[in-house]
This record gives sequence, C-alpha cells and structure tokens, in this order.
Amino acid sequence: MTAVVHDRLRVTDPARWLALARSWRRWAALAGRLWAEFSPRLTALAEAWRGAAATAAARQLDGLRRRLVLFRLHCWLADQLASEFAATLSRARALLGHDPAAALSMAADADAEATGRLQRLTEAIRTPPQPPGSELPDCTTAPAGVRRWWSGLPVAQRNWLLATEAAWLARLDGLPAADRDIANRLLLDNRQAEVDRAIAGATGKERDRLRDLRDGLAALGDRLADESGPRAYLLRLDTAEEGRAVVALGDPDRAERVLTHVPGMTADLASFDGELSRAERVARRAAELNPAAATSAVLWLDYDAPDFVDEAASARRAEAAAPALRQFQEGLRAAHEGTPARQVVLGHSYGSLVVGQAAAVKGFAADGVVFVGSPGVGVDSARDLRVPAGEVWSTTSRGDVIQYAAIAPGGLVRDLAVAGSVPVAGPWLAFGRPEHDLRFGRNPSDPDFGAQVFTSAPGAGHLGYWDQGTPSLDELAAITLGTAR
Repeated sequence: MTAVVHDRLRVTDPARWLALARSWRRWAALAGRLWAEFSPRLTALAEAWRGAAATAAARQLDGLRRRLVLFRLHCWLADQLASEFAATLSRARALLGHDPAAALSMAADADAEATGRLQRLTEAIRTPPQPPGSELPDCTTAPAGVRRWWSGLPVAQRNWLLATEAAWLARLDGLPAADRDIANRLLLDNRQAEVDRAIAGATGKERDRLRDLRDGLAALGDRLADESGPRAYLLRLDTAEEGRAVVALGDPDRAERVLTHVPGMTADLASFDGELSRAERVARRAAELNPAAATSAVLWLDYDAPDFVDEAASARRAEAAAPALRQFQEGLRAAHEGTPARQVVLGHSYGSLVVGQAAAVKGFAADGVVFVGSPGVGVDSARDLRVPAGEVWSTTSRGDVIQYAAIAPGGLVRDLAVAGSVPVAGPWLAFGRPEHDLRFGRNPSDPDFGAQVFTSAPGAGHLGYWDQGTPSLDELAAITLGTAR
C-alpha cells in the first residue's frame, strides 16, 4: 500500500491545485467588478425614483450587493485552501527522494487538513450570516484576546463581520491571517477608488503623492492576483502618507517558520514589490534547504520610513514604529495554529533600528533578530535585546556604504583626525575599515557588540545581501530555519 501511495504522490501535479486556486481568485475579482457597479447605480436610483416600489427595488439591489461580498469571501477561502494544499504537496514531493516516510506523512496531513477546511467552507456557504450577539473587542484588547473572541464566534457571525466590518477587522492583530487577508482585500478596491477621486481634485506635490500611491496600490493588486509565486496574504493596508502594507507569502498561521522583514529608508507602497521579493528569496531558499518545514515570509511595511537623510538621522520614526511591530509579532504568535512557529525578525538599514527598538523591550515575540546593513540598532550590546541568547545576528558587507555614511558624530571627528595626522596610511586607517560606532550605537556587526556575525559578499553593497548564490542568502535562510551555526 505504501508503494502505491508513494507512486501517487510522485506523479501528483500541484499545478492542478494552483489552477483551481487561480480560478477562485478570478471569480472573486469578477464579483468585485460587479460589486463596484452597484454603489453608483443605487445612488442614481435613489435620486431618480421615489416611492414604495423604488424602496423595494433598492432593498433588492442592496441584498444582491451583500451576496456578492459573501461570494467573494467564499471564493478567497477556497483560493487559500487550494493554494496552501498545493504548496504542501510541492514540499512533500521535494522531500520524497530524501525521506519518503516524512513526505508521505506530510501529504497525508495536508490532505486531512484540506478536507477539514473544505467541510468548514461548505458549512459557511450554507449558513446565512448573522450579526454578533457578544461584545466586540476594542482597541485595548491584546492579540490573544482578539484570537479567543474570534475563535468563539459561530461561522455565521464571522461571515457577517467580514462582510460588514472589513475596515475594522483588517487592522486587528490576533485575527487569523486567512480572515484578515479577506478583510483587507475587500478594502483594496475602495481604497483605489478613493485615491482616484482624490487625484482628480489635487494639485502639485499632493497630486504627485497620490499618483505614486495609486501606482503602489495597482502593483499591490497585481501581486495579490499573481499566479506564479506563493499565495499572498494582505494583512494590513493604509493609504496615509506614502502608503503602508503588510503582506505575507504563505499562510503564517500554518507555517513552522515565519520571517518578518522590516525595510529601511525610502520604503513605501510604491516600492514594496522589491522589498517583498527580498523576503521571498529567503523563504524560497529555506524551502530548498529544508522542504520539511513550511516557511512564510512577511513584509512589514507598517511605518513611515524616512525619505531623506535628515529624517534618517533621527531615531524618532523608529521609536514610533516599534510598538506596532511588537503588536504585530504578538498577533502572529496568538493567531498561529498548533505548535508555535519559529519567529525571526529581520531589519534592513533603518529597519534594523526599528527592530532594535522593538526588541529592547521585554516580551518581544521573536525567537531571533537579524540586522542587515545596519546604521546601529539603538543599543550597544546584544545583551540589551530581549531575545534568546545566541539569537542576535548581524552582517554588513565591506562594500556597504551604510557603515561609512552613518558614522557617529564623535567617530567622524576621530577619523578626520587620524586621516590628517598619520602620513600615507592615515586615510586608510580612518576610513578603510568598518566603523565601531555608528549613528545609533555600536555597529552590530562589530564583534564587541556580541551578535552572531555572519558572512556577506564583500561587494554586496547595500542591497546585494539577498542575491542568489551569495553566502548571506544562505545564512539568512539557515537563521530563519534555526539551523545556523
């Protein structure tokens, strides 16, 4: 019997399940376009037609609009189910040649889970939505409390809230990623329409900002509809300032490893795709190194990153961002299914300062932190970070300008003095080696900081740490997996 199952898994084509997921995603998109037609038509109807018949017709149209929302909700649930099943089958097939028993067990577990989720989806489709009868959580409710509240709701009440309170649910840390994804996807079309309307009445710099924001929302929509990469989960969306988004690749609630990537200076919605691709490369490399472990990569762009050097010279934005990052990580922990995942938080450039500020406070929900191309992390020692011993990691390429551009003011004075006082070798002694003291504290890649320093390519510059085939990419994947030495 085992041989038959082995052969069946070997010839199984996960692409068929991905095709099924894509079809449900397309149905959701079509329903969204139909839904968008209703608001202006209902408004026009109310202006042109009065009386009992008009009221009845408007009620019918509004009911149809609500059913379209529910239809989209169910389509996305089916999309999530099929996408995750396909991803697990792909990992099981990759594992088949190395550990057949583990591969078969993984496939069997995935089949059982998909069957259970399909049964729950069938129940949800058959159950009319109902408003919740219990008190709703408020802004002070901790993520664990949000998760308990949501888990205790019948499916009919969850559906009602997703269909009617998407804007509120979309920002609740502790809500399962699958449901939060649906709430934020429902918001996306509205946000795009709002920005389009704002552009029509804007001028000057505000018009330019809104156009960039519109481009970012369009790129985000394209990534959510992408039919080639891992299934994306939209966990946060905000069109204030340059725009913010939190996007997970793969369901973090069911992954055994979760990497949260915090970008640095100039990161915004218009540039999110490049940042997301860097996080994705780590997850893909982790899957290659260990297909037995599901890895989810999250781009956390939920803060106002500095746009200019003068803004990046201040820790103010990192200090403002740290509580939200802590809350998000706590939400990941609270919403996770089964055995807690290994949660690793990576900060790049100014994002490393955000991570450092968050990790310096007790209770940070991370099993490891990684600093890449850092200008300093707000503390002078790894011992000041509230993460497990040996789980503070750092790398800075010799070719990364950050270690020279972010010199502490006192360090720059000393370097200039050395450069001018030592004949011939002075400039090299002053500026030819990595700096110990940076703008926001001791260089975390300095041995005296106490982090686990790992190798990166000398010519990586500021963005080459994630390039294919580089030692830093392998190390980042191993750190995420928990196998780095």
